[in-house]
Amino acid sequence: MKTEAQATAHWPTEVRLRRAEKELVISFDDGASFALPAELLRVESPSAEVQGHGPDQKKTIAGRRHIGIMEVEPVGNYAIRIKFDDMHDTGIFSWNYLHELGSRRDEIWQAYLDRLEAEGKSRDP
Repeated sequence: MKTEAQATAHWPTEVRLRRAEKELVISFDDGASFALPAELLRVESPSAEVQGHGPDQKKTIAGRRHIGIMEVEPVGNYAIRIKFDDMHDTGIFSWNYLHELGSRRDEIWQAYLDRLEAEGKSRDP
């Protein structure tokens, strides 16, 4: 059985928090580099609060247009924990998950906007 660290396909070469821009910039050893908005990271947090405990339990988090990131801390050598200014801090963002969010950013973001609309919710607080 592989551990999370052993299963990591993408390793970061740089992780930079840009507070004023409310984004996390992460570069990987495959040459990919992504600027991930705090709002996207918050609404797609890998936490049980957002993802639930199964594929049909994912929650649509509304009202996070102005969310910021207070802190980023390492979790072992395979992930980071992001502390958002709404006090959410339970998601463990693996390198693989961050790479996927960056690679599929437009698709994931559009799916989020579609869910908001379908549920009559807004990005605004």
